[in-house]
Amino acid sequence: MGTGPWPYYARPRLGGEGGGYFTPAAVEAVRARMRELAQPEALEWLHDLAPALIDAVRATGLPVLEAPLMELTIPRVVDTSAVRILDADDPAVGPARAVADIGFRATGTAVGPEGPAERDAAVKPTALDFLRERLRQRLTVMAVAETEDGPVAVGSHQPVGEVTEIVGVATLPSARRRGYGAAVTRALVEDALAHGARLVFLSAGSEEIARVYGRLGFSRIGTACIAG
Repeated sequence: MGTGPWPYYARPRLGGEGGGYFTPAAVEAVRARMRELAQPEALEWLHDLAPALIDAVRATGLPVLEAPLMELTIPRVVDTSAVRILDADDPAVGPARAVADIGFRATGTAVGPEGPAERDAAVKPTALDFLRERLRQRLTVMAVAETEDGPVAVGSHQPVGEVTEIVGVATLPSARRRGYGAAVTRALVEDALAHGARLVFLSAGSEEIARVYGRLGFSRIGTACIAG
C-alpha cells in the first residue's frame, strides 16, 4: 500500500518464480487481495521480463495498455524559454497539478475545449501538501510551461541516484499541438542531466506519443504494461 495519496500498483517479483508463466487464477487472487485492502485493481510490469503475464491479466477481464518504454540516448535541442522548474512553495504548483489531471482525463493528443478556466476550477489546494514535500526533498522535480493565461503544460521527473523517470507530462487540450509538452520534457531532461542522472527513461502512452519522444532523443527499449 502507498504511504501518500497515490496508491501503489501490484507487480510481479523481479526474478521470482512465475516470471515465465502466470495463470488467470493467480491474477484473480491478487485482484481479490486489492479489493480486500480497498486498493485500486491496478498492475504494472515490464512485458520483456514477464511476457506471459499479459495474457493472464487479459483473461481476467482487465484491459492492458502496452506503453513503449523509452530511454534517453541523444538529447535533442528544443526551445524551453516558456518552461521553468517549480519550487515547493511556488503558487503555480496547484494549477500545474490541475493541468495534469485535466490532460490525462482528456486522453490522446488532439486539441480540445478544456483550457485555463477548467484548470483553475480543478485546483485542489488542500491536496498539495504531499506533492510540495516531495518537491522540497527533490524526490519529484516538476516543470511547467506557461503563457499569459498561466500553466498550460506540466511534467515531472523522479530521481533515484543516477536514474530518473519522466512522468506525468500533460498539456491542456486547448494548448495542444504547440510544442509545450516537448519543451517541458526537454527542460526535465536538462535538469536531470545537470544533477547527475546517467539514465533517463519514460513510458509513452501510445505509439503516437512515442514518436514525439523519439524526436526528443528517446529510443524504445521495451514495453511497459499497465492494467487497471
